[in-house]
Amino acid sequence: MPDQPLTIALSKGRILEQTLPLLEHAGIAAAEDMLKTRKLMVDGRPADGTPVRFLIIRAADVCTYVEQGAADMGIAGRDSLLESRPHVYEPLDLKIGCCRLCVCGPKELVEAGTPPRGSRIRVATKYDRLATEYFMGQGVQAEIIHLYGSMELAPLVGMAERIVDLVETGGTLRANGLVEEATLFDISSRLIVNPASFATRKTLIQPILDQLRQAVDDRARLKEMP
Repeated sequence: MPDQPLTIALSKGRILEQTLPLLEHAGIAAAEDMLKTRKLMVDGRPADGTPVRFLIIRAADVCTYVEQGAADMGIAGRDSLLESRPHVYEPLDLKIGCCRLCVCGPKELVEAGTPPRGSRIRVATKYDRLATEYFMGQGVQAEIIHLYGSMELAPLVGMAERIVDLVETGGTLRANGLVEEATLFDISSRLIVNPASFATRKTLIQPILDQLRQAVDDRARLKEMP
């Protein structure tokens, strides 16, 4: 049995709620309720006896913890992977946290048409790189206004003409008079692995990866059942 437990970085919030059933189905259990504890590091143990511990951190930080080797594995949204482009392995789509990354704006502006080539617009987002690359591809210069949340407010107060943000149902957009203009990427949560950890601890990581893959497949089959 290894002295050092495998460390798995998990996102706080809604994604954690969707992650825990997959981990449990894969036989990986925490020593306490991760939805209720105020601890940021929680012990756990999968069914095969390999010691593990969980880090419960901000979604935006999971990629960094895994890339830097502070965590051997983690669960991160595809949006974070596309934006930060960390040097990590991405062996498994967990098919949870499904949504889409969209360009949105006030209904009247979107209905007037996409910004013309050569124009300049202000865009509120936390996805600076992805937004810049998208509008550059459209021939539009985007002045990025970096926000961490409540993007929908920026057009309402005249701070931006467009936002780039995650959309699940679109309810918040509609409530604030915004509509989708373009979908940049379909998003879901992915299992990521530190390359050095995979090279040196593959005999520990591979069984967990296999168990999670089986859990994802079982979950998909259950959804397909009448």
